[in-house]
Parts: sequence; C-alpha cells; structure tokens
Amino acid sequence: MAKRFLLRNILGSNAQRRHRHHRETMIENISSQFHVLLKEDPLRPVNFREIFESKIYGLAMKQALGEDVQSIYVEGLVIDMMAGIIEVDWRDFFPYLKWIPNKAFEMIMNALIEEQIKRIDSGEEVNCYLSYLLSEAKTLTKEQITMLVWETIAESADTTLVTTEWAMYQLAKDPTRQDRLYDEMRKVCGCNKVKEENLSQLRYLDAVFHETLRKHSPTPSVPLRRVHENTQIGGYYIPAGSEIAVNIYGRNMDKNHWDNPEEWNPERFMDEKYDPLDMYKTMAFGAGKRACAGSLQAIFLICVTIGRLVQEFEWRLNDGEEEKVDTVGLTSQKLHPLFAILKPGE
Repeated sequence: MAKRFLLRNILGSNAQRRHRHHRETMIENISSQFHVLLKEDPLRPVNFREIFESKIYGLAMKQALGEDVQSIYVEGLVIDMMAGIIEVDWRDFFPYLKWIPNKAFEMIMNALIEEQIKRIDSGEEVNCYLSYLLSEAKTLTKEQITMLVWETIAESADTTLVTTEWAMYQLAKDPTRQDRLYDEMRKVCGCNKVKEENLSQLRYLDAVFHETLRKHSPTPSVPLRRVHENTQIGGYYIPAGSEIAVNIYGRNMDKNHWDNPEEWNPERFMDEKYDPLDMYKTMAFGAGKRACAGSLQAIFLICVTIGRLVQEFEWRLNDGEEEKVDTVGLTSQKLHPLFAILKPGE
C-alpha cells in the first residue's frame, strides 16, 4: 500500500509530471547559487556537495513531509543526522541488528509528525507521504512512521547526490568528454537550457549517467532478499529461507562482462548493442517487484542537473582533488566533497 501511494502521488510517471515544477525550481536554484559564487570570487573552488545536498534534501522533504515545513526544518542538522544514520544503518544487511535512532533525529521527526497531525486536524489537504501514513495507516506506531518517512527521504536524496557528484567529478577531470557532452547539448538544445523533454535525444548524456552508475554504484549491494522456495541460480542450489544479497559493485567491475571496468568510459554505452531503456544492465535500480520506485525521478534530476551545469559552466578539478576518490558509508559517496574551479560557459 505504501509503495503504491508513493508511485501514485510522488514517484510514478503521472506524479512526476505534476511535480515537475519542484524539480525545475531546485535545479534553477542550484545553477543560480553557482553563478553567485562564481561572481563573488572566480578563483575560489566551489563545494559542489554543499550546494547540491541542501537542495536535494529540501526536495525530498517536500515530497515526504509536505510543502510548509521550513519552521521546523533545520537544514544542517537534518542533513547531518541523515548522513550519520546512513553510514551506520545496516539493518537491511543484518536484520538481527536492532535499529536505534539518533535522538536528535528522532526529536526532529517527532516535531514534524506533530506538525502534520495539526495540519490534518485543521482540515488542510496535504498531498505528501507523511499525510498518507497518518490518515490511512492507522496501525503504524510513531517509530514505524518515522522509519518509513526517513527511508523515503534518505533513499531518494542520498543516492541522487552520490551519483550526481561522481558524474561531475569525472567530467571535471576529463575536459575532452566534458566538451563532447557540451557539444551534444548545443546541437540538440541550441541556446536553450536543457529540459526533461530533451533527454531522449541526448545519448551521450545518457551514457554519462549509466557509466557513472556502473563505475560508482550508489549502493554497492542490493539489500537482502529472502528466497521463498527452493531454486537454482547459476548452477547453485538455494534452499527456501535463504537470504541473498546481490553484489552490484562486483557485477559492474567484472572483467568478464566489461572491458577495462576500472576506467570511467561513457563511450561503452554508445554501442548500438546497448539499449538505453535497459535499466538492468548495471542493476543500479534493482529489479523485479522490489526495484527502486524512484528511478524515473532520479533520471530526471541527475541528467538535467548534469546537463545544466555543463551548459552553464566549464568545470575543472581543484588542485589535489583527483587523489580524493575514496568512498565511505553505506552508499558509495566520495569521502571528500567535490571542490571544482568554475568558468562561465560560452
């Protein structure tokens, strides 16, 4: 029921059309902020993560908690709590470990829940995930509601942040490929800003997106899945009741399936044998009934953001940035934020 609501009202194709203005506003705000920083000090490296993180979490908060939550939304605190929980939250991988919420995060969520209850009681109609849980899922405890809302915010925002930051890092260190992407957008969009309706024509942008998912899978492993009946997979007998985790990182770095997998090479996805609609090639969004419900939104947000930022700026890595490629946490987030030198685009 909860996933059906998410698809119908937040993440599905019809919902994405309704909420498009939220995405466009977010991307416009990101672009404007980079322009301001560039004008203030053209030689100062910009912290990509700091800007993108606050905007993507803001969008996720709107979708999960409603429009007007600014009075109790403390940006830095919420983001810090989300990041901390993501890094230590292994409940999907080890179900026998009890989830113990961070107290500060718990206080914030309780305040948000109480605020939403007041809005519902006053008769205000709020089309968000929390409103649905409070009005329709009467048997859920406050702790369960907190967990469900947190998952929606964290899973949609963090993986989008991770993928976008890695893509911009790779483009900033590779001027030739950055120029190729710019030229493609110039050919397709002219002097106009890239929009969602242009994405189907931007094959190289799509290749950049998928190669980033392959090389820097946002989550290195699919959360545990339970086998319901005896089966055989790849010659192995798997008894019912077994718990299986798919190693996405290992699959995407397998030399038997990918040429030079350590190399970030979008051109591999320009091959005619590759179907751009094949979302299973990198398994970044999972598969089957448990596939990521937010894949469509992720494609829109990541691809349009990358496109706009390459259209409007020339990106170069700050000195020493190329060596800072370690990852940390449950997702494959860069250990150090991306710092880049920007120049105005042509």
